[in-house]
Amino acid sequence: MRAVRLGGAAAVFLSAAGFAVTGGWPWRRLERPVVSADQVAPAVDASIETSDTLQPGETLSHLFTRQGVTNLDPSRLRDVLDPRRLPSGLEFRFRRTPPDSVPSLITARTTPEQRLTLERVNDRWHARVLPIRWEALPLRVEGAIDNSLYQALDDQVGDNQLATPERQRLAWDLADVYAWQVDFTRDIRPGDRFRVLLERQVSEEGEVRFGRVLASDLTISGKSMTAFRFETEGRPGFFDADGNSLRRAFLRAPVQFRRISSNFARARFHPILGINRRHEGTDYSAAPGTPVMAAANGVVLRAGWAGGYGNLVDIRHRNGITTRYGHLRGFARGIHAGARVRQSDIVGYVGSTGLATASHLHYEFRVGGVARDPRRVDLGSGEPIAARLRPLFERERQRLASMLLDTAPPPAAQEPVDPLIRWHP
Repeated sequence: MRAVRLGGAAAVFLSAAGFAVTGGWPWRRLERPVVSADQVAPAVDASIETSDTLQPGETLSHLFTRQGVTNLDPSRLRDVLDPRRLPSGLEFRFRRTPPDSVPSLITARTTPEQRLTLERVNDRWHARVLPIRWEALPLRVEGAIDNSLYQALDDQVGDNQLATPERQRLAWDLADVYAWQVDFTRDIRPGDRFRVLLERQVSEEGEVRFGRVLASDLTISGKSMTAFRFETEGRPGFFDADGNSLRRAFLRAPVQFRRISSNFARARFHPILGINRRHEGTDYSAAPGTPVMAAANGVVLRAGWAGGYGNLVDIRHRNGITTRYGHLRGFARGIHAGARVRQSDIVGYVGSTGLATASHLHYEFRVGGVARDPRRVDLGSGEPIAARLRPLFERERQRLASMLLDTAPPPAAQEPVDPLIRWHP
């Protein structure tokens, strides 16, 4: 066999490729040159990322076209999102690698629980929905109620625990727990106290939001009222320490209100008519558009204009009881004569129609056609936990009570999230 010497173009090729030629053929081998670590340049990510938001009245096609994406039909994304239901202000992020002007990756946080990613591979787009994991951490808050429940919670819960809108929602949810026992505009006295165990949910991206009220203890005029969350037949509810439901047949107040502007009275000066006459209900001052709820299960007798009442809803309940909701700005969808409603269903929205000087709900409670003070009627007692669920309830009550009433706060409540990003659904 004759040895072959590489030369000319072959030698030039191997040299240009960065290989060294050693020994004689066929026992020659190609070896890469040895390069020290400090001679290796770190990889540089040359991509750039920009963001754009969906404007009011704008379609997703318009936004994509503005960003140079012309080969992606939004209608083909309906398996992962509905382009017609995207809210204005939704942010999309676009990643490009110059000199390519067409993005290679598009992402958007479509819900608190998921992120949409659109990746371009060989001029074809591939869509994926990535789940966002949230972890529920226990947080216990307690303090005195000197003014209002919201103010007390606002004083005790810092921004590093819950954002302001989340604290407001916590106040509403806690008030809902005791909606059948406490009138928070009349029953609260300076020095009353609250203690609540709640879930503070933290996402894998560091966002924080309020989860659920798990248990609470409210002390009003020296009387302690404890509530524990427990599910029966898949429906959550709140029960006292003895296992009796806090829910009653009727809500104490059918609207989230600022104050009571006029009480039930045998004689009251009417601000528009200028005469004294009987006031057969309670006026709850609230912002226009505030949802009004059905006080109990029943059937709508009428929903329409009723003179001085303005827009009015009448609901018939069991045992000869009817409730009346006046001065509404409008009615909820599906509310008409003959419609069946359940307790807490929205029936209308606070307004100032009819003989009203300001936005409020006029609420009446009638038994056998006779008006009664809705804040003084007996709402009955709550149903007890079923015997077969009693062992499960007692174990859950013990678990929640150990965190609610223990002198040491839950460990997770002392660990603020940093950096703090808040998600407002």
